[in-house]
Amino acid sequence: MAAPTRSPAVQTPRGTRRERTPDTLGVRSRARRSAAVLAALALLTAASLLLCIGIGPVPISAGTTAQVIAGHLPLPAAAPVDPATDAIIWTVRLPRVLMGAAVGACLAICGAALQAMVRNMLADPYILGVSGGASTGAAAAILFGLGAAMGEYAQSVLAFAGALGAALLVFAIARTGGRVTSLRLLLSGVAVGYALTAVTNLLIFSSDSAEGSRSVMFWMLGSLSLARWNAFLLIAVLAAVIGVAVMMLGARTLDALSAGDEIAHGLGISPDRARIGFLIVVSLCTAAAVAGAGSIGFVGLVIPHLARRLVGARHRALIPASALLGSLFLLWADALARLVMQPRELPIGVITAAIGAPFLLILVRRLYARQP
Repeated sequence: MAAPTRSPAVQTPRGTRRERTPDTLGVRSRARRSAAVLAALALLTAASLLLCIGIGPVPISAGTTAQVIAGHLPLPAAAPVDPATDAIIWTVRLPRVLMGAAVGACLAICGAALQAMVRNMLADPYILGVSGGASTGAAAAILFGLGAAMGEYAQSVLAFAGALGAALLVFAIARTGGRVTSLRLLLSGVAVGYALTAVTNLLIFSSDSAEGSRSVMFWMLGSLSLARWNAFLLIAVLAAVIGVAVMMLGARTLDALSAGDEIAHGLGISPDRARIGFLIVVSLCTAAAVAGAGSIGFVGLVIPHLARRLVGARHRALIPASALLGSLFLLWADALARLVMQPRELPIGVITAAIGAPFLLILVRRLYARQP
């Protein structure tokens, strides 16, 4: 008779032997796989940043790009580069790709957090009405010169203010009765978003400027063409970094919210307080992204689902994976937007919608296929 097999064991600090169960081995295997995926995504994002700087009407090699960046940083002296090339890379393209990476990360992590908060896999950052509020603010600045005293910053400042105002209004409506439930948050966001979209359309209709109306429509489709070395680039980058950090610290809470309010209560977590805290972070990150690049759709909806397929549903791995995938997606979408209709530039929202819409149809089909 064959001897019974025993599970592998490890030595504990007190000298006792503890068996490794299949569950423990599975968790460690998933953790190693997630770490490898995150490392690969980080390398791909770094390489994409360098490559996307060189894409445009004037192609520039990655080596030249690295020389220019090294020349502007406290690094060992690099070989001199043509002043025109230096200006293209440092003044125009580098801020653009940094803004794209930051905006993609912001939208992706906000989408992942909201899908956990409302327990709806089809939620995205714009359900909070942020896009409608930002569009209203930008339209007021472009069409009627509101905030003209702020000069070139008027459009971004008013878009940021409109986005935050919309988020606060959604929060105030959702909290009616003292509780911020998933259903109230969804319905409040949809209602405020439609109302502010109507206001934006009214502003466009009331304007006599055809060029201004065209500019508003272009902005509403999203673009990184206005990215420069300014405060809004800094705000977007900080929003991405702080958003990832906060949501990583709250990963356990997001896991609980995605499992249901009853389970969250059982773990000693207040769902209402957690939603309020995450709602503030999501609103700030989304407002920063929309103010810098306009309304870019599908990033916050599509990317979290791709990240889940790569690293699983645990938010400790899902949040950084979503941030890196969001950056990658938007960097290459922007590069494609610059190349498709040269010398004209295609709105980046057209590219993201063309990629995201088929993915959404596949997702819905799979969701219905799982139902009995």
